[in-house]
Amino acid sequence: MERHTAMSFSLSIRKRLKSGHGRRQRQFDLDVTFSTAARRTVICGPSGAGKTLTLQAIAGLLRPDSGRIVCDGRTVFDSTTGFDLPTQSRRFGYLFQDYALFPHLSVRQNIAFGLTRGLVNPRRHVEDARIDHWLRAFDLGVVCDQYPHELSGGQRQRTALARALVIEPRALLLDEPFSALDPELRQRLRDELTELLDRLDIPVLMITHDPQDLTRFGEERLLLR
Repeated sequence: MERHTAMSFSLSIRKRLKSGHGRRQRQFDLDVTFSTAARRTVICGPSGAGKTLTLQAIAGLLRPDSGRIVCDGRTVFDSTTGFDLPTQSRRFGYLFQDYALFPHLSVRQNIAFGLTRGLVNPRRHVEDARIDHWLRAFDLGVVCDQYPHELSGGQRQRTALARALVIEPRALLLDEPFSALDPELRQRLRDELTELLDRLDIPVLMITHDPQDLTRFGEERLLLR
């Protein structure tokens, strides 16, 4: 498995979002500027502050109205030139808050989806050494043919992490990775994630509102208001 060093992120972006109509129309202006070279950076703040939008912009899932995003000295977005590197070309592993597993795909297929291009579903019995590696690493072999609704909360999280890691990403982007879990499972998986990150030595950007996550993973901290 590829070894990583700390990755630098530098961004200055703006994005205006609107919802509703007439008198009920609401407007939100995202205006974020920061840089970090820490191995683990935690973005914290209250709900609605723009944490997820910031992470999505870095991943290429949200296009800012203006600004620039640079990762390890490589520009991935620049509004002045119109450059916007495609999401897959950025090679970031993204873990969604609700895991975003495909309900009609098995555990094996969900992990394999990270290796596919386009919207073609992986075959039911897709074979790939990289998939098998993460099935073993996360002890998912016995449930590899089961569907997300048949899994425990921890198994769903590990499946989503395996899908993010199977592409051998340059960095992990984690959106509230423990918020959907009960307190006991949250603590156990927090320990598991710490061990995994130490073993892979992969840079991490994490969103959280949990003080324990901030203490455990926040080598550098960014507060959004």
